[in-house]
Formats: sequence, C-alpha cells, structure tokens
Amino acid sequence: MTAATEPATPSPATAAPATALVIAGITRHFHIGKRDIVALDGVSATTTPGLVTGLIGPDGAGKTTLMRLIAGLLRADSGSISVFGTDVRADPLAVQGMISYMPQRFGLYEDLTVAENLDLYADLQGVAPATRAARYAELMQMTGLASFTTRLAGKLSGGMKQKLGLACTLIRPPRLLLLDEPTVGVDPVSRRELWSIVDHLVRSAHMTVLLSTAYLDEAERCDSVLLLHEGKMIGAGPPGDFTRAMAGRSFQARSARLSKRALQAALVPLQGVTDAVIQGEAVRLVMDAGVTPDFAAQAKLSDAAITPVTPRFEDRFVDLLRAKAGTTASAKPVATALPPRARPENAASQVIEVDHLIKRFGEFRAVDDISFAVKRGEIFGLLGANGAGKSTTFRMLCGLLPASSGRLQVDGFDLRTAAPTARGRLGYMAQKFSLYGDLSVMQNLNFFSAAYGLTGARRTARTAWALDEFELAPLRDATSRDLPLGFKQRMALACALMHEPDILFLDEPTSGVDPLMRREFWQRINTLADAGVTILVTTHFMDEAEYCDRLVIMARGRILAAGTSEQLKQSCRDAAHPDPTMEDAFIALIEADDAKSNPRAEAA
Repeated sequence: MTAATEPATPSPATAAPATALVIAGITRHFHIGKRDIVALDGVSATTTPGLVTGLIGPDGAGKTTLMRLIAGLLRADSGSISVFGTDVRADPLAVQGMISYMPQRFGLYEDLTVAENLDLYADLQGVAPATRAARYAELMQMTGLASFTTRLAGKLSGGMKQKLGLACTLIRPPRLLLLDEPTVGVDPVSRRELWSIVDHLVRSAHMTVLLSTAYLDEAERCDSVLLLHEGKMIGAGPPGDFTRAMAGRSFQARSARLSKRALQAALVPLQGVTDAVIQGEAVRLVMDAGVTPDFAAQAKLSDAAITPVTPRFEDRFVDLLRAKAGTTASAKPVATALPPRARPENAASQVIEVDHLIKRFGEFRAVDDISFAVKRGEIFGLLGANGAGKSTTFRMLCGLLPASSGRLQVDGFDLRTAAPTARGRLGYMAQKFSLYGDLSVMQNLNFFSAAYGLTGARRTARTAWALDEFELAPLRDATSRDLPLGFKQRMALACALMHEPDILFLDEPTSGVDPLMRREFWQRINTLADAGVTILVTTHFMDEAEYCDRLVIMARGRILAAGTSEQLKQSCRDAAHPDPTMEDAFIALIEADDAKSNPRAEAA
C-alpha cells in the first residue's frame, strides 16, 4: 500500500544521492506468547539508486519485517533506516511519499473489475482524475492487461493477479519500489513477465527497486543482493561475486550403473561434499574448498564420470548456510517403514491410471481429456502454468472432487465407486501449512493418527516414530503455528505419513523453505520412493522437476508434453538454448501453445 502524499520528485539539477537505502544496526523482536522471536539481529546494509537489489532468503529470514520497517509500518527496537537521506523513524510520512510497497498478499478486490481496482487504488493514493487515463493506459500496456480491464479480478490467473497488484502499486510512480516476494506461487512464464516489468521500470523510469524472493535463480537477475538468514545478514554484493567465489568447486557426476537417486545417495555422505542435488539424469556436485572429487576408492562410484561445470549462485548460498550451521551435505536417513499391505511383485505395476479425464465447471473445462499413468515407486511431476488444471486434477485423484467423465484408478480402486477406500491408501501434504495451528505438535500427531484410523499400539508406535524421525520430540508441546517453517513442513510430512500410505500427494511442498530444508525434504522423498511409495508432486521450482522420474506439463487443462526432464529439455534445444534448463523447456512449451491458440497475438 502507498500513502496519499505526492512523491517528492528531485530537481534534475540536484545531484543524485549515492545511496537509496541506508540500514544501520537494525534489530526487531516479536513476542509471541512466552517466546521472544528475533526477526532481525543487527542488520546493516546500503543500496544504490537506480538498481534492482535482491533481498534473498527463505521464509522466516526477516525479509518481510525489514521491508515493513523501511516502509514505516513497523518500528525497529534499535538501529536506523534512511530512504534517500530521510530518516524513517523521524519522518515516516515523508518516506511513504517516496515509496510504493507491494506486500506478499496484495489486497485486490476480487468482486471488482481490473479497471475498478485501479480506480480504487488511485483514490486511496490521491491521484488526480485528470491524470489517470494516461497512467492506466501505460500500466495496462506494460503489464499486458489492456484486454482484461472489464474482467473481475477474481477471474484472473495467479500471474495476472500479481501483475494487476503491481499496476495498482505503481499508479503513483515512486522513487523506491518495495516488492515482497512478487513471484511467489506463480509459474515460470508469469515470473519472467514480472521480471520484464521490473527491468522496464528500472531501465526506463530509473526507479530503485528492493525485491525480496526465496527463488535463488532470481538473485542472478539482480544488480546486487542482500542475503538474509534467520534474521542476520550473511552476505551482500553483486551476485557475480558470489558465483566467482565457487570457482573450481562445482561438478557434474554421472554413472552408467546407478540411477540418479542412487548416485545422489552415494555422494551425499562422502567427506568433502558440500552439496549433491539431482540435475536431469546426473547429480550436481559441490565440493568443499580445496577438495578435488576423487571417488576411485568407493566401489559404488567406480564408474562415475566427474566433469567441471559453471558455478551458480545457489552453490554459494548453500555453502554459506552450511558454514553457518556447521553441517555437511549428509542428512539423517529416513527410516519410513513400508505399509503392512500385500504389494505386487511387479515393481513397475501402474498405481495411478488416468484415462480421458474431464472436469467441467458449467461450460468451462478445467481438465480437458488428459491421460497418464504412474508406476509404483515412481516420482511423477505434474507441472503447469497457473490455472492449467493441476490443482483440479490433484483434487480428483485424492477423491475430493468427482470427475465429469473419464476413468480414475488409484491403487486398483476406481474413484467413482470406491473413493473412501482409495483415500485410505493416500497421504496428502498441502501447499499451505494446513495442520491445526492452535494445537501442539503432539496434539496434531494424535489427531491425524485418529483421523487415519490408527489405534492402540500401532498409533503409539507411529507417533513415537514421527517424533524421532522428524526430530520433533523437543517441540512436542510447542504450538504448531509458532514453529519455524522448516519444522512446520516436517510436521506436515509426518502427519501425511502416519498411516504409512502407498501413495503420497505433494502440492507445492517446499514453497518458501530454505535450500537446506529443501534438500533434506527431497532426500526423504527419494528414500520413500526407493521403498516403493508412489509420489505425485506439483511444484513451481523447475529445478525440483529434475527429481521426478517422469513428468507432464499442462496448460489450459490439457497435457502439452510428457517424459523425463532430459527429454523435455532436449525438445527445446536450439542455437539460443544449447544447454536448456527445465525453465527454458517449460516456457518454450507454454509459448508454443499460446502461439497455436492465439496466432494473431503471435503475429503481432
């Protein structure tokens, strides 16, 4: 939200200030019940005018708190912040006249049209009616929403809502634009479009931008970055400086004998390994400083081919986090027991079968004649743009939404006739933390044990397993709402696994979680898959698609492509993308479908 005060526009003759933001020794505590939460701990930084500065860190790092302090919406316990030379504490209204702030959950009015939302925010920001038409036209052209001004905001896709929120934030042009995770929860195409708008604002309007994000690949698009973790500043500077610090430490490992999951599992516990993550059919390997990857003595890795690769920003961020935490790449192995049900000897048997599935809402087809099958022990990815039909498909597979037509079979049960029985075979982990925030950890575990029908000794054993396996025992009496995000995620996965399901559904399971927690999470998922549990996952992190054995990409309710990540990347390899990423492949498929569906727009 922005204040109604007109911005203080400097005279062209005035020398440009050397700094946009000066943050000096900022500390901020929050008191929740009996707990004292240190959101920011002695944070200091400066940013340069006319550039994009990235505020990088996972949920809980302190990014939102810092932005709210800069905007004058909170007061620091100690330290100071100045914006273009004006102290925020001394003159918050003057600062609010220079900035626009788009929070994570920007308040669009979904029962109003795009144009009506613009009018509302123009009124709130005191924009003169005579200047509105020209400004609206500029914003609609910039965001690509010119054709949607009469559409209700609630009928827009997630990416379009974010662009409308940005347009409403920019009705009054600011000197400093604060964007709090503007790309969270949107697909790669929408992310790229939002970044194109930000680039335009900086390069053409000479705006200064502070943008927070949990996506580490977005750090490389910034002119400079500030790295926050657990309320502390752990690094600052141009992103290239961070990647150069990893020179000679990044590699790719391949094995003809081992699957990518087995290769990663063999590399993770080895001494000298900082990081090992699946990337396509290989494993991306980061070594400790000064350590050469030599695994000749490891029998499992005797045929492993190790080749150097270009470092990336994420390599350095993980390296810094591990150094701060004093940890290595190895993680506690998951000891999830298999369900005590008879399993077919054929490990390749199809556990999920979707055949000509259609879901209509009135005349609208949210899912439009899709078919795929998932094998036992397979990690299967369901990817797509916002509004592609992924969530609707997920809900039908979970037995929570009836199909309009087609066949859905889960673990041998037809969801049309045996949905309750099929649901007993499933575990589900929602995109948002969906457990009971007012209950303690132990109370949540007991509740979900009872909901899944566990009683007596088995319920006691599974609860003890969850507390031990996910290291929740020290927090058993803590209120779930107050847990750090990583522990919320652990508890959500523990609850989904209480009844030892055959099939696990994961809906955006790592959104906002720090890179170390994401790695721990995927090591657990890999172990479950190796034990025979079938995994179906949706994600907007394209690097996580690499963990999938196979995946499909959806748009407009249809399947555009299916295969391994390597096959999908190969399909878009060309002179412009000789070594494409999963994001390149995703965007190429979506844009090709858009061109086919709207040839006039492509021609224009």
